[in-house]
Amino acid sequence: MKKILSVLLILIFWLLPVFAQKASFEGIKQRQSPQNPRLGFVIHGGAGVISRANLTPEKEAEYRKKLEEAVLAGYKALQDGKTSLDAVETAIRIMEDSPLFNAGKGAVFTNDGKNELDSSIMDGKTLAAGAVAGLRHVKNPITLARAVMEKSEHVMMVGDGAEKFAKEMKIELVPEKYFWTAERWDSLQKILKEEKEAKDKKKGTVSQNEPENFLMKNPVYAQMTETEKLPPNRFGTVGAIALDKNGNLAAGTSTGGMTNKKYGRVGDAPIIGAGTFANNNTCAVSATGWGEYFIRLGVARDISAMMEYRALPVQQAADAEIKKVGDLGGDGGVIAMDKFGNIGISFNSEGMYRAFINSEGKPVVEIYKD
Repeated sequence: MKKILSVLLILIFWLLPVFAQKASFEGIKQRQSPQNPRLGFVIHGGAGVISRANLTPEKEAEYRKKLEEAVLAGYKALQDGKTSLDAVETAIRIMEDSPLFNAGKGAVFTNDGKNELDSSIMDGKTLAAGAVAGLRHVKNPITLARAVMEKSEHVMMVGDGAEKFAKEMKIELVPEKYFWTAERWDSLQKILKEEKEAKDKKKGTVSQNEPENFLMKNPVYAQMTETEKLPPNRFGTVGAIALDKNGNLAAGTSTGGMTNKKYGRVGDAPIIGAGTFANNNTCAVSATGWGEYFIRLGVARDISAMMEYRALPVQQAADAEIKKVGDLGGDGGVIAMDKFGNIGISFNSEGMYRAFINSEGKPVVEIYKD
């Protein structure tokens, strides 16, 4: 009899957490009743030091117009009965074709004056994924990432090999000059100049009494926030997440990386689980920010894990993850969507270009924190 009681007690001890978690999920379902049909769509155009002070009204209008175009195009794909993968690819291609964003046409320059593109996509239904990195001639990296997922046995391809596969798949290639934009080139030259000046000063061209960081004497610099003082060259990415009529989630991300990046550097955008993740049981996530930190934390997958193992709502999971990024010393943001179409947007940078379709089916475009 004692043995039977002991076994029963052990079973109760192990099964209680399972029932508690199930009840927690049921509670979320009650609070988060999905609309019918359940369509959801969110995009981002990168996080960074984005404030009204450094964005002219004309440039802001350009960003808002392009973000609205992209989010409406992706949402229309869903309304037309296309898959969440189709919607994600549609919107990201529009942003890749625009010089406004650090992806595709608007990609930033590496230290040696080249443009290197990365991208990834993931299917929440099957957990299939595709990623590419170090591209220099592919017009739309998100399309190649999808081809890797659907038409190869691999998850990631890089560099010349990825571009050889692009040729085989008849995906559009362009000359390197296609990616050249004056604004991105000027950004690289400015950073290279600042690096040279800083190096010269470290060599002793100034007196030992002068501060090592010559910017400290600049009155404008003294009034900047700690975030604004950080290097402005580490941001930039575009992404999209979608929920289609069949309840399937998808996520995609595309980037030109960091201005002045060196020696084959790859950030989080093409890393499944860091910059991109989708699982029908939890959520879809696309990230943007300081990639090194997002890789170390596995940001996108970690958000899904918090929802899966702790039953956190999507916004709470996104906020908790961005806090982890900040605590580690990084910054950036994420867009996330759960299987019911609820949205979570979180970032710790000055701003993040973002847009979504609200409950009335209307586009909402936002840039600043407020």
